[in-house]
Amino acid sequence: MAERSLQNSIKNKVLIVKPSSLGDIIHSLPFLYSVKEQMPEARVHWVIAEGLAPLLEGHPLIDRLWKINKDEWKKPSKAFQTIGQFRALSAKLRKEKFDAVFDLQGLLRSAIISRMAGAKAVVGFREAREGGNLFYTHKVSVSSLGKMHAPMHAVERYLKMAQFAGIEPRLGFPLPQDKDFVSPFRSGEYAVMAPGARWPSKRWPAPGWGELARKFSPVPMVIVGAVSDAALAGEIASCSGGAAIPFAGKSSLKGLVEIIRGAKFMVTNDSGPMHIAAALEVPVFAVFGPTDPELTGPYGKGIRAVIKGQAKCSPCRNRTCKDMSCMNAVSVEMVEREIRNLLPME
Repeated sequence: MAERSLQNSIKNKVLIVKPSSLGDIIHSLPFLYSVKEQMPEARVHWVIAEGLAPLLEGHPLIDRLWKINKDEWKKPSKAFQTIGQFRALSAKLRKEKFDAVFDLQGLLRSAIISRMAGAKAVVGFREAREGGNLFYTHKVSVSSLGKMHAPMHAVERYLKMAQFAGIEPRLGFPLPQDKDFVSPFRSGEYAVMAPGARWPSKRWPAPGWGELARKFSPVPMVIVGAVSDAALAGEIASCSGGAAIPFAGKSSLKGLVEIIRGAKFMVTNDSGPMHIAAALEVPVFAVFGPTDPELTGPYGKGIRAVIKGQAKCSPCRNRTCKDMSCMNAVSVEMVEREIRNLLPME
């Protein structure tokens, strides 16, 4: 139940602090949707990392983005400049006179930003890491185990914060269409592969992607991802014998959203693009290994399937692995069977 003081304090303007990552920002959209559904006149500001800002730029439900260079802030050599930037950001945020600030990130840096915005109500998770919960005026508990990532999915954590604030939780992922984007692919006539992932342990091996693309020929498989995934995309395209088209790093972040929006389905690792597909209700087939799909899996109303190999060590949450037993346990046939069982094919 929301505290009455918090319910009464939210009137005109709120700040959401959620700088990263791509998947986490997608998970935060239902919180934004819930706020605007119940308080359509409220002005919403959002603190976001510079590299991810294009995803939310021009969003009709967001009045202003505050961009931060969080990667630079992590460098000890930049400590003096970081302190100066924190102070400047604090002064600017205080001028906005926010009614409430919601820290959806749950880290020390995001908690400090939230508190220095000057609002009387600073809401965060009781289980926030790095001591972040010391900076909140209102604390939302999302786990009886006292752990940030157990046992609730990120979307549910954020909606629980909305409920705590007296905002009726609504499941919606507002990702407006970029009408200026011209796709090189015809909508509904291709599928998408997202073979990248920040952790090496979450990447299904390249030969499997290539073989899977061949099995669905003549439906072209468009390989998406960041610039850093370009070499992997090229390797998969080579393994596919031309059935897959390398497109990693060749579109903007909004362009990536539109490429995914137009796909028949997506095959992916546990990654940011996976969450975009789920949000857009594009059928998504996700290969999981070291992470737990109950906590970070695709979340939404559309067709979603998780393909997971039988490995006793999974989920280990290790970023690297010597033998990749959990990912190698996922066969091409397993993925193909899941897709054909759930989707009608011509």
